[in-house]
Amino acid sequence: MTDLRTRVTVLAGFSPAATDAVARSLLVTDPALILVAHDLTDVRDGVVRRTVRTSDRVLEDDFTELVHGCVSCTLREDVIPTLVRLSRRHPDSDLLLALPPAVEPEAVATACSMSTVDGVAVTDVVRLDSFVTVVEAAGLLDDLTSTDDLRDRGLHAAGNDDRGVADVVSRQIEFADTIVAWSTPEIDVLERDRLTALLHRLAPWAAHLRVGDTPMVDCTALAARLLRTGRHDPTVPGMPGRALEGYPIGIHDPAGEHRVNALLFQSRRPFHPQRLHDTLDDLTSEALRGRGQLWIATQPDTAICWESAGGGLLLGNLGRWLAALPRQRWDEASDMRRLAADAGWDSYYGDRATVLSFVGLGLDVEAMTAMLRRCLLTDAELADGADTWQALPDPFAGFFPADGEQHPAAANEGAVP
Repeated sequence: MTDLRTRVTVLAGFSPAATDAVARSLLVTDPALILVAHDLTDVRDGVVRRTVRTSDRVLEDDFTELVHGCVSCTLREDVIPTLVRLSRRHPDSDLLLALPPAVEPEAVATACSMSTVDGVAVTDVVRLDSFVTVVEAAGLLDDLTSTDDLRDRGLHAAGNDDRGVADVVSRQIEFADTIVAWSTPEIDVLERDRLTALLHRLAPWAAHLRVGDTPMVDCTALAARLLRTGRHDPTVPGMPGRALEGYPIGIHDPAGEHRVNALLFQSRRPFHPQRLHDTLDDLTSEALRGRGQLWIATQPDTAICWESAGGGLLLGNLGRWLAALPRQRWDEASDMRRLAADAGWDSYYGDRATVLSFVGLGLDVEAMTAMLRRCLLTDAELADGADTWQALPDPFAGFFPADGEQHPAAANEGAVP
């Protein structure tokens, strides 16, 4: 059947210049395409500037005062109502939503899936067609290795916004179904190839293209690759919940190419909490990006989220393992999660499993794998039985309460003790 909802292509990226260049390249290919952009310069004062335009005219240039100056308020009070309003006023036009650097695309997807406007679900009016992340080749590696917080660059969206630059850049890349590497002819060919290899390992599930290797940009070809692709699948969770639902979180590529390689570590055994804690600094310093899920012996009910970037680490609560829930509550989990649990169910561990992905430059995969294995319970510790695990020293005690069943999107609220 024909889907009559307005198509929205979401354009994210940490480089405003590169994101704007792609947006302008797309506008010239379709006079009916409408670009929606927000300036968050004064968002902490509760003011957001919204610009709506086509290739040849400005339709709106307004300021919105928010109840609270933050990203979620901006999405709820201005971005989403604007998309719905434009879809009704211009039913024959596609929309292009260009996000400011501080806004992560997953937040847009979540807000749209949960919001209503005038009593109507947003997803009944607009369809998120694809999520495109634009990466400026010249600054990618610096941002991924940066220890800066957003506030160090004046980009924090609220007073309590403590996100790191590397975290935001990583999440923008990982959530995308399409990656555009915006390059310039001046960049060394080997450097471009290395960045391409890095992006493919950070987001192996995405479509990848590179623009700017020559002085001229083929806007028509670019639009054909980015608009009306239908690549976004709203049923696929964000990175924290991907492994729980059986989706891949990375590839295992010890050899790699252009010095970029990747490690995928999987285990059914739980981690020894003290040994894992003692190894955190080494694990986070080795890789550009780490992500996935794990469990520790002293807290066997809780699925723990791992996100590392820029030398820092965020650990969060993904809720309970199905094996730790009464059977009658399994219907609260998604169909994909129950299917994934059934497919990999272990008679002893249930659905408990560690799945961690690391991407880096010249990772010593063998040494890193050995380090992770040393953090697992030994045969002797396993033989002692689960009742004895509670006596193990646990630096994470109280950090992941068994009843703290957070939504995966909230997993980033944790921090290393």
